Amino acid sequence: MNKKNRVTEVLGIKYPIIQGAMSWVTNAEFVAAVSNAGGLGMLGPHAGQKTNPKSLDEITDRLRKEIRKVKQLTNKPFAVPVMLSNDLTTVDVIADLLIEEGVEVVLINGIEDYEFEPLAKKLKSNNIKIIYRALNPSVENAKYAEKIGADILVATGFDEGGTVPDKIIGTFSIIPMISDAVNIPVMAAGGIADLRAVRASFALGAEGVFAGTVFIATEENPAAENVKQLIVDHTASDLLIFRTNPAYYRSIPTPYSQELLEMDERGDSRDEIANKMYGEQGLKVGMLDGDIHRGYITVGNGISYIKNIRPVKEVVEELMYDFN
Repeated sequence: MNKKNRVTEVLGIKYPIIQGAMSWVTNAEFVAAVSNAGGLGMLGPHAGQKTNPKSLDEITDRLRKEIRKVKQLTNKPFAVPVMLSNDLTTVDVIADLLIEEGVEVVLINGIEDYEFEPLAKKLKSNNIKIIYRALNPSVENAKYAEKIGADILVATGFDEGGTVPDKIIGTFSIIPMISDAVNIPVMAAGGIADLRAVRASFALGAEGVFAGTVFIATEENPAAENVKQLIVDHTASDLLIFRTNPAYYRSIPTPYSQELLEMDERGDSRDEIANKMYGEQGLKVGMLDGDIHRGYITVGNGISYIKNIRPVKEVVEELMYDFN
């Protein structure tokens, strides 16, 4: 592979790897470690926090402080999502904050039927690079992202952790489908956790990888230590998958995720399952607090290749071996 490609040139980073914006399990120290290792670190929703915010002012205040902490720890580029929740009324406020704080790269997590063109114009006019990641990737929204000025596109397969796409299309099927449709660089997301997956992604047309689960099992990640060990101890064949809103969720087996699976199996509605998951803060309680009786642990199918808890730098260097 070439030592540099369009992803590294656009983002000003050493390696074409981005750490995903994982809710509750990012903070300034972790994000800076990824950027310092040569990738692009990214603050996720609730970065560095342990409690829910009570207002938009609190959201922006906490985010501003975490951004400034990252800047104290690295002089490398890092990213922040402009959408920190499903409350789309906050988007413009967050965008203005990111512009004020001089954030160089922004992630737009695409939501269908939302008009992103004015937002993209605002970001581009402030020299901010845009990574666009559709919740449900398609040729149509890939072309839309290119049209509004996205610099990089993320093609997410059903192998990912977190909120998976509604179409059950695997990562290695979605990559060529999307990369063949656009001229901007495409990054692969979903189950990327070792060098073989990186090489396969590039062979199928990706120019970088967007990874989440593999970065949770690192020394710098703020996830609970028992969660990291559970990631090491399980494989994809162990994972539970159940319906919820907007589509499906995947979890390491815990007493709580088993309850969610049982709700699905007895025919409870997606709304009922989602209300339990989100209303009881199952993600935060499970992954950040490590309480497996009251929370779930969402991971991607790449979990099978995670054998130990390592420093971020070691993970980046292993996945980016061909770029050394």
